[in-house]
Amino acid sequence: MLEAPASWNFSHTSFIFRGFPELQTYHLLLGFLFFFSYLSVLLGNSTLVFVIRRVQRLHSPMYLLICALCFVDILVVSTILPRMLLGLLFELNRISLAGCLIQMFFTHFLSSVESTLLLAMALDRYVAICKPLRYADIVGSSMLLKLALFTLVRSVSIMATLVGLAGSQWFCGSNIIEHCYCDHMALVSLACDSTEKSCAAGLAVIVCFVGADIPIIFFSYMKILSVALQMTAASEDRLKAFHTCSTHLMVIMCFYLVGSITFLSHNLNLRISKDANTIMGIMYILIPATVNPIIYGVRTKEIRHGFLRLFRVQQERTKKVHPALT
Repeated sequence: MLEAPASWNFSHTSFIFRGFPELQTYHLLLGFLFFFSYLSVLLGNSTLVFVIRRVQRLHSPMYLLICALCFVDILVVSTILPRMLLGLLFELNRISLAGCLIQMFFTHFLSSVESTLLLAMALDRYVAICKPLRYADIVGSSMLLKLALFTLVRSVSIMATLVGLAGSQWFCGSNIIEHCYCDHMALVSLACDSTEKSCAAGLAVIVCFVGADIPIIFFSYMKILSVALQMTAASEDRLKAFHTCSTHLMVIMCFYLVGSITFLSHNLNLRISKDANTIMGIMYILIPATVNPIIYGVRTKEIRHGFLRLFRVQQERTKKVHPALT
């Protein structure tokens, strides 16, 4: 930890969240809304993971990536929402510095993993649609293993540096975090000493993930659309390609656009109200986690059929075990 000047005789070891300061009178309503949102995330994503794991024909790279995305969504939402609900419903808003840094690391680490998964899904669809004859050679277990290794090395190294710099700051002024979870710049903005390195690290995260991942994702989908436009107008493959692009881009736009705005708001001194910034900081995590089961489950024929098949099998088992109920 940095050595403090003589005028600083302490550094805060605990902090208090003050999310939604302008909506304090509605904190119970917000708490119940986020509680039911959390339940929907758990139910929807868990169902999708269960279906993909149980249906053998869904054990292909694309569906395994969807399964991993749902699992990450459950983890990242669980990192922030339970503690946030304690604050909204029971006014338990205090967190230790160590707890704050741990929450910060896992929130940003899991978000970066989600970014890598979205990139992998875009490349998977690019190979499947633009190079279908080479798909089996390019995309396989070896590729997934390399992807997992790349994700861990990139995300852990960058986020550990980000959190390490934040933890080395000296907090001798206010200990009120203007957020409902430990966002990086929401904590760093409370530091008494220089925050140049932490701010630079925050910008580096945007460059390493948004700046690197978005162009590749954009290129992949442009190539997919280009190939789709060359297909016969009534072709089922053309419709499937457009369907793939539209569903994936809906999640990607929400995740990257809203996430980048909230992450850069402190660095670039954007004039956004504290409540709006807090809501965006939650929505860029919560919205994709909520809609992914719909986009990749309800709107994907193979997964929908797999779910219905499991449902029918379960009904038949129930009839055999409890014939009186039929």
